[in-house]
Amino acid sequence: MANVLVVDDAAFMRMTIKKMIEPHGHTVICEAENGIEAIKRFVEYRPDVVLLDITMPEMNGVEALKRIKEVDPNARVIICSAMGQQAMVAQTIQYGAKDFIVKPFEEDRLIAAIDKVLSR
Repeated sequence: MANVLVVDDAAFMRMTIKKMIEPHGHTVICEAENGIEAIKRFVEYRPDVVLLDITMPEMNGVEALKRIKEVDPNARVIICSAMGQQAMVAQTIQYGAKDFIVKPFEEDRLIAAIDKVLSR
């Protein structure tokens, strides 16, 4: 199963994601509340999967995604955001995101996304 970095500026969302994925055998090994922290945690912990919000203070998820992919082009990043606009989805996929989940999402959709990126 996967070691996961959860990045979201809302503590309740990080906790919700943790409660959704851990019963399925995945482990949240670290969390971050903005893009700057996300990059630091990624470098330090090298998680198998990153669940990354887009709208955050200090550095947004799109910029964090680009920087994480510079560190590791093979990083598995899933965007989890309330912004479901087609342009934003296309942009994150262009920068290397493996999937895009629109909030609010169901547990089954989140687990399926993690399983999908792990199988690649």
